[in-house]
Amino acid sequence: MSDPPTSSEALAAEWKPYIETCIEAFGPERGMFESNFPVDIGSCDYDVLWNAFKVLTKGASAAEKTALYSGTATKIYRLDL
Repeated sequence: MSDPPTSSEALAAEWKPYIETCIEAFGPERGMFESNFPVDIGSCDYDVLWNAFKVLTKGASAAEKTALYSGTATKIYRLDL
């Protein structure tokens, strides 16, 4: 087993092909970023994870970012925010 990524950029680089494939296949309106913390603490730090998401969405539009970070979850879980 390899060591966990030490930076957001390294994690984003590892995940990029998978994240891009999912977004291309389903669109940001059917995707959402999430975490499994504190269970996943052994894989990377919480701030590394969320900053990796930011790196991955650097070129996304404001609407796409809203969908991935909150909009899809708000809709799917019927949250009245």
